[in-house]
Amino acid sequence: MGIFDFVKGGVRELAIARPDEAKDFWVYKHPDQTVPMKAQLTVDADETALFFRDGRFVGQFGPGRHTMDSSNIPFLGQLVDKFTGGNVFIAEVFFVNAREHADIKFGTSVGDVADPETKMQVRLMVHGSFSARVYDPVRFLTGLVGQRMTDNQAFIGWFKSQVQKTIKENIAELIVKKKWPVADVTSGAYTSDIETETVKEVHRHVDSYGVEIIRFGDFTISMDAKDRERIARYRDRFAYADRISQNPQGYQQFAQAEMMLGAAEGMAKGGGGAAGNAMAGAGIGLGFGMAGQMFGQMPGQMPGQMPNQQMPAQQPMYAPPPQQFQHAPPVGATRVTCPHCSSQVAPGKFCVECGKTLPEVKAQAKFCASCGAGVSGRFCAQCGTPAPA
Repeated sequence: MGIFDFVKGGVRELAIARPDEAKDFWVYKHPDQTVPMKAQLTVDADETALFFRDGRFVGQFGPGRHTMDSSNIPFLGQLVDKFTGGNVFIAEVFFVNAREHADIKFGTSVGDVADPETKMQVRLMVHGSFSARVYDPVRFLTGLVGQRMTDNQAFIGWFKSQVQKTIKENIAELIVKKKWPVADVTSGAYTSDIETETVKEVHRHVDSYGVEIIRFGDFTISMDAKDRERIARYRDRFAYADRISQNPQGYQQFAQAEMMLGAAEGMAKGGGGAAGNAMAGAGIGLGFGMAGQMFGQMPGQMPGQMPNQQMPAQQPMYAPPPQQFQHAPPVGATRVTCPHCSSQVAPGKFCVECGKTLPEVKAQAKFCASCGAGVSGRFCAQCGTPAPA
């Protein structure tokens, strides 16, 4: 009970103290409001004893042992019950623990937060522990406990709710205001900043009650697993797009390489015999070869040309200059008979079979002025250019 009688010089006296089982309580209320004159009050080193009468604070005692005597302690005169001849004090006695209480665990959902980086709605959670203490016992009792909330768990529950409420509001506000990517926040990159800001905000909410948060122990911000996967995919694609923006031509190469790799893998999985395996091997080789050229010289790139440098507007990127085809045998041209070996060969100065001179033959085919291909109609079948007259 925290109260026990003992006899000193034949006089029965009362000892008042906090019982051992209540040593960890933030506040402990003495169960009896009747305190005899000369009673012995014991206050531990980490607490303060407060006296109230009719709901009004009267006085307090610091650590030590005190004899309840109005002749030595003036404010006790306000507690004397006149109906008992001045031998009894009527008061409510509270013991308030002033030491730092550590490892107070908490956990709550921050709710949905808009990620500044991806613009996605992300569900965040936070959990950890903190320490706190009462720095103003009188304000603590009059402003919060109100001389009635003496249950330790009731107070802890209230205080944790204040901390969690502040954390939820503060984290969401910081992410939006600072434009912190949620992935970085949950990785712990901004934990120190969030802790510092949260401690300041909690002070603003609870200082008026005479209690303060000292520090956070563990402080972890996490997100839903599905949201984490979504953001990870977005970041991977963004990094890929960023590389492509540095080398636009590489995008086409990489896309073709991925397509050929995918086709080759499909053939390998689907079988197809020796031919299928050969084509799969060729596709994989081509795919890796094209991917490896992403940041090197592109197909059709002129020597010394930078990767991002544009080709001339009217010259096809991957086609050789038209003049390279001017002397090539025209597609579908009339063939002639060699007078020496009787072979049917393409028109020219020499026979490709025996090497002897061929008679001069007028070309029967037309040649495209753009690509050099043989033209048998009004338009080139290769590039669509009108045929020469």
